[in-house]
Amino acid sequence: MIRLLGTSPNFRRLFLANTVSRAGDAFNTVALVVLVFDLTGSGIGVAGAVMFEVAPVLLLGPLAGLAADRLPRRRLMIGADLARALIALGLVVAAGTLGVAFAVAFGLSAGAVLFNPAAGSLLPEVVGEDEVVAANSAMWTAAVIVQIALAPLAGLVIATAGVEAAFALNAATFAASALILVRLDAGRTPADVEVRGWTGVLAGVRTVRADPLLTRLALVQVLASLSAGATGGLLVVLADRWLGTGPQGFGFLLASIGFGAALGPLALRRFIRPGDKRWLFGPFAVRGGVDLTLAAIPNPVVAAGALVAYGMSTSTGMVAYQSTLQTTVPAETRGRAFAFYDVLWNTARLLSLAAGGVVAELTDVRLVYVASAILLLAAATVGLTTKLPTASPDEGP
Repeated sequence: MIRLLGTSPNFRRLFLANTVSRAGDAFNTVALVVLVFDLTGSGIGVAGAVMFEVAPVLLLGPLAGLAADRLPRRRLMIGADLARALIALGLVVAAGTLGVAFAVAFGLSAGAVLFNPAAGSLLPEVVGEDEVVAANSAMWTAAVIVQIALAPLAGLVIATAGVEAAFALNAATFAASALILVRLDAGRTPADVEVRGWTGVLAGVRTVRADPLLTRLALVQVLASLSAGATGGLLVVLADRWLGTGPQGFGFLLASIGFGAALGPLALRRFIRPGDKRWLFGPFAVRGGVDLTLAAIPNPVVAAGALVAYGMSTSTGMVAYQSTLQTTVPAETRGRAFAFYDVLWNTARLLSLAAGGVVAELTDVRLVYVASAILLLAAATVGLTTKLPTASPDEGP
């Protein structure tokens, strides 16, 4: 990873832009939750902010994928960064208004919906195919590390200078990311997209359906998201009602996930191969085992150790997923394929959040984790049993 940063100026710029932007997100994530909770005094208000963050993915995702294929990706990323900088400044001047907070949550998410498919599609233009895994590992690890490191600092900034200062810092990071991307040589020309309209929007879906591995990956993504949406949102409830930890213990559990997520690509990158079913789908089996452990053993130390494994499996699975799409999907439909998976994931995540919240209130939160484990183990089984076409002797390996 260090060699790649030293030898590829374009990757270095993309890496720095992504890292700086994610650093700002650490301030925004904490500040927005604190602000909405202060203004509403309820978890429903915070859930409302989450809804406004997810809505742009569902409403704009397909069009954003088409934009990532039809427009120069570098220009789209710069525009999304500058727009998010201006939107974040809205809460610097109007932090006391709930409507503005929700609008900013929607706007920042909409900017990410435009930015992410373009960035994911651009990476193969910046590095060689044999370097895609290393590049994804470097970007993912750096993003996780800065968020872990800066989350406590965000809390300190909010406590001493107010949420406005945190939003100002977030706006500055978006502006810095845009300035870094200005000098990026890749992504200056759009892909050759001949078909427009909804037929063009759905080209990414057709690309996924034409490949057995990508089709199975879409199904597995839905199963996994149906589990992760609920368990991610209800970890604080499990920590309180089952593990018996307070807010400090909950923070320790989150830190365990972050530590594992940062460690995973660093320790296992050399073994990950794009398209390898073991790395695409095996992590879901690990996460299913972790959820069963959390539901069965009321010990915070055991839970923290299990969540380190959860973080490692999540991050290595994400690197395998990104690398597989980047090396399998043709450049002209890559943005739409990324957007299609994002829409699937977030639709299932919303359903999971709603169902998990009801189950946790009416019965026992541990049942949510048992159900999640069943879904994740099913996802792993579905993925690992995928039958891929065998190349004929004249096609080579």
